Amino acid sequence: MKTVFLIFSIGFFGIVASQNKQSYQIFNQSGKKVSYKKLINTSQKSDVLLFGEFHDNSVAHWLELEITKDLFEKKGLVLGAEMLEADNQEQVNQYLKGENNQKKLDSTARLWPNYKTDYKPLVDFAKEKNLAFVATNIPRRFASLVFKKGFEALEKLSDEEKSWIAPLPILYDPTLPGYLKIVQEMGGHGGENLPKAQAVKDATMAYFISKNRTENSLFIHYNGSYHSDNFEGIYWYLNQQNSNLKISTIATVTQKDISKLEGENYNKATFIIVIDEDVTKTY
Repeated sequence: MKTVFLIFSIGFFGIVASQNKQSYQIFNQSGKKVSYKKLINTSQKSDVLLFGEFHDNSVAHWLELEITKDLFEKKGLVLGAEMLEADNQEQVNQYLKGENNQKKLDSTARLWPNYKTDYKPLVDFAKEKNLAFVATNIPRRFASLVFKKGFEALEKLSDEEKSWIAPLPILYDPTLPGYLKIVQEMGGHGGENLPKAQAVKDATMAYFISKNRTENSLFIHYNGSYHSDNFEGIYWYLNQQNSNLKISTIATVTQKDISKLEGENYNKATFIIVIDEDVTKTY
């Protein structure tokens, strides 16, 4: 009887364990599993946290909000995002102060189609807690201008327009692996200006992070993972501006099996969040 009971117990708990599925797992850059608490404790000691997301990933968006809430309990925060462009900062500030509502923000700022589901919760958290929320990205029309005509075209902008981008001339290293990869993936069809258009976004976001961060606080920045993966992009530009900054990064990846980090995802960030590839997309 005891033997039968033991077999039943093992089988039962095996079924329970198999049904206790996780949607994500956190790893360090060496591929070792780490706890959510470890991510929070390390991040709170940083000056800047670059949260690299997949724009359409529901778990990544949920974690952005949860991590922000938990870090708020431990340290003063400044928030900022790629998804808001620098020339819309005034409209964002008016919303944060309660001077305009969501409908007005919708009509006056260039919000992403998934803003309401994926980024509004972050902006609303900043509003609720009286935190700054910085629109860090270059106006897309200027990034498009760089793609068409190179960095030189930015010199013709007005002084007001130049205030919405990183100071000129734009520092640029075409040999960085991330920019070389863009050229390779496009088979050279984008020309030499395609990675420059990416670089001017990275440079501008880093500039507005540096400009708006405050001492003894943590600046959390939400951006596409490719803007900070492999400690390049925004991370590289922040380092050029201040090599003493303590910067932590998060990379988002998806895998079929989240129990171990695949080799290609090692060293992508301080923390790599592996999300089940079947997780619902937000668009």
